Amino acid sequence: MLKPAAVIAVACILPAILSAQTLSEPPNAPAAVEITGGQVVLSYAGEVLFDGTVSTTGTAASLIQFVDSADGRVTQVLKWTATGRDRITITGVVHGSPEAFAAESEPREDGLRVVRHAVGPVSNRLNRAVYDRHGDWALSVDVPAGVDLVTAPTADSAVVYELTATGGEISLRFRPRFYQKHRGLTQYRPWEYRPWTKSVAGWTSWYAYFDKVTEQDIRTTADVLGEVLHPFGYDYLQIDDGYQTLPIGLPRHWLDANEKFPGGLDALRTYISGRGLAPGIWTNVSFADKSAAEAHPNWFVRTPDGRPARGNWVGYVMDGSSTGTMDTLVTPVYRALRAMGWTYFKLDALRHLRYEGYNSYAGYFSERGLDRESVFRGFVEQVRKTIGRDVYLLACWGIRPELIGLVDGMRVGDDGFGYGSFAQYNSFNNVVWRNDPDHIEIHQPDGYKAATLTTLTGSVLMLTDLPEVYRTERVEAAKRTAPVLVTRPGQVYDVDPSRSSLLAMANTELSGSGPRPFDADQREIVSLYQLDIALPFEQWTVLARTRDDGDAIPLGELGLAPKTNYVAFEFWTKQFLGVAPDTLQLGPIDPRFGVQVVCLRRRVEHPQVLSTSRHVTCGGPDLRNVSWQGNILNGESELVAGDPYVLYLTEPDGYRFDGMDVVGARVVGQG
Repeated sequence: MLKPAAVIAVACILPAILSAQTLSEPPNAPAAVEITGGQVVLSYAGEVLFDGTVSTTGTAASLIQFVDSADGRVTQVLKWTATGRDRITITGVVHGSPEAFAAESEPREDGLRVVRHAVGPVSNRLNRAVYDRHGDWALSVDVPAGVDLVTAPTADSAVVYELTATGGEISLRFRPRFYQKHRGLTQYRPWEYRPWTKSVAGWTSWYAYFDKVTEQDIRTTADVLGEVLHPFGYDYLQIDDGYQTLPIGLPRHWLDANEKFPGGLDALRTYISGRGLAPGIWTNVSFADKSAAEAHPNWFVRTPDGRPARGNWVGYVMDGSSTGTMDTLVTPVYRALRAMGWTYFKLDALRHLRYEGYNSYAGYFSERGLDRESVFRGFVEQVRKTIGRDVYLLACWGIRPELIGLVDGMRVGDDGFGYGSFAQYNSFNNVVWRNDPDHIEIHQPDGYKAATLTTLTGSVLMLTDLPEVYRTERVEAAKRTAPVLVTRPGQVYDVDPSRSSLLAMANTELSGSGPRPFDADQREIVSLYQLDIALPFEQWTVLARTRDDGDAIPLGELGLAPKTNYVAFEFWTKQFLGVAPDTLQLGPIDPRFGVQVVCLRRRVEHPQVLSTSRHVTCGGPDLRNVSWQGNILNGESELVAGDPYVLYLTEPDGYRFDGMDVVGARVVGQG
């Protein structure tokens, strides 16, 4: 029996900010192997990454060791094979840095198509690998051996997984430089940078006002956002195209706002900050000032006859290899904006600088002995150095593999919200950078669905409605999806690899007039999205479903424990779905929301939390220290002041709800 209760105790929890780690560049080499009797130790970069034992039910297993380094991709395999019907068991410990996590390393044959992400050190039966982002290595167990990877407690910040593998044949597969070499991301050097560690949620002006935006529009939005949505985790307000003086190009045209912004950028930044919001601003790498270009041709890439080169959407092509260009046209803009206090930078038209600019005029660079990709990267690197590492930098638009390690977020597809990135670049999100599917309009029919999938995948969540929308009931779609929990992918491959497999084409594209074959699609590719959440007191699963197909979902296909009962709760409709023993049978999706969100928790014999009303993760950002002691369900919740907070609990047979003791809030009802 389900009992929705009221509020539990309030706690103020501050997020931990992890300091950057240091690590010398790891070798692109196999692990050192030590085998003594049944003991196996693998060491890499001077550290033990696996130590364990190998046992069999009969005759000792045979061992083959294999190393291949074709095309610079090192693969090392240790394969044990049993005799006849004997069985092998490998038990051991995988040691990783604080950035290590368990995941699937290859797609399963005929497996249910689910995009998986995780928060915290989750245990999931689908995981067959440990990927250590800091060292960029993967250690996995090949199919068909059975695998269990279970998080083990440690005394420090290191990550440890207990590994058990069983079968007639077991292969351990080690791949160093996994993303850099095996995934082909040449600029990926994760030992030199960390992905953005905080929620990115806010509002941008583009689809609300386009380039007609005014200072008063921004002030009005800041008032509404600060009052209505900032308490829920919407921290950023970003001004998009429309504030600058035309033609764009010279620093003063960026820094001296046009007549629609009479108070200027500095005062407007102060106003935004005064509403508790982090101020963000759009800039562009194109240059449209013809007179300035003709007067200073040495600032630009030049045609064979010495004139400034031009391209669609980029205008006159600024030469990133020229110190004079960068010192005169580029860094002064970002130095001044940063000094004003802007903390979110959207850097636009990068695809056009690359395609219509540097690729289209490749001869200019080759004649000078310059690598155009390095020049392009150097351009953005100067921006990054100027604004610093402590502010958010978004690259826009389309996939830019050249900028890995320099930017925090990547607009992975075309203008307009796109669903494709959730499946086509799922393995990049919060490993390579933070994926940005573009702005969400919650007043649109798919507003609930777009916001739900964005937050459950740990992506960038930026709204772009007119501010009055946030005083209507549609605001619930926004309130219940922020903050965005920082996730790791549950798969270190892309569920739909059709786009990421073509990334090398970026080196030869000459036009950015529309999406390239490797840019993320806007259509929805997958209909199931899973988020596993592991907090110190409990692990649970959140499953989002976007299509009514009528099929039962086997819980084993989600990696949940076999022969285990789970209690299921649908978040948006606030419905208890009962106990799911082996499969999850879902009814039609409510058309008001366009998405179902089912929270699955292991059923216990005493009362337990099903969900809270605060967040679509059913308690992810708000629940703390939940426990059952002496017939009392204890816990803490981090609440939003003034927001009604409902706890949904189970009341198993033999128990009766007697009441609540609350500190820091008051009970307003129960049923």
